Amino acid sequence: MEENPLGKTIYCLQGKDIAAYRDARLKEVAPNTVRHELAVLSHVFTIAVKEWSMTGLVNPVRQIRIPKAPPGRDRRLNPGELDRIISASGSSVLPDITRFAVETGMRQAEIAGMTWELVDLKKRTVTLLDTKNGEKRIVPLSMEAVRILSGLPRRIDGQVWGILPRTVAIAFARAVSRARAAYEKEFEEKKEKPDPAFLVNLHFHDLRHEATSRFFEKGFNPMEVSAITGHKTLQMLKRYTHLKAEDLAERLK
Repeated sequence: MEENPLGKTIYCLQGKDIAAYRDARLKEVAPNTVRHELAVLSHVFTIAVKEWSMTGLVNPVRQIRIPKAPPGRDRRLNPGELDRIISASGSSVLPDITRFAVETGMRQAEIAGMTWELVDLKKRTVTLLDTKNGEKRIVPLSMEAVRILSGLPRRIDGQVWGILPRTVAIAFARAVSRARAAYEKEFEEKKEKPDPAFLVNLHFHDLRHEATSRFFEKGFNPMEVSAITGHKTLQMLKRYTHLKAEDLAERLK
């Protein structure tokens, strides 16, 4: 069994130990996960010095190279993809969830956790008590989002969808796979070459990218978009937002 690089007292940990931990973890998990773990570890040292009076303690995390953050995904829906995914969903609930995600920009966990008591169809809002940021957020609903919710049956347990977040992602991935297979079969029958990027590398979370970009394209400013999506900073919004150059060109007329 390999020795744990962090299996020492806090005073004995050195930069080389943190570096060894970093390198070992990079073989197991994504760089961004390692970044988060190192940030937590660095915070422990900061608290130890400031609040536990461990004077003289050096933060070894600051002595090593932190893995670079991965580039933000810029995948947006191509024309026709959404309809094909919905047609291939094989589910009674996924089509509405998919459309609702594009209309609201809500995360899959936020959508899956919705309850009717926090939905106000008259005011066109849904209140989210448990968000990724740990803060309550009230999401405004478009007329299409209201139409989707209005057509849903009411469940006895008070849940809007009655589905787990992970189930949403899995069902969406399967729908994309089935839609791509059907697309390829169509082109095979026509003896034509399919678009290699169509219905490829598309995840449920990309619908949040799509929704956020659409908000900007509709003319909402960053403060308004952040109020809808819950992004905390402009930098975070820029990571999720990829405006189409041709649409911006239209506004420059």
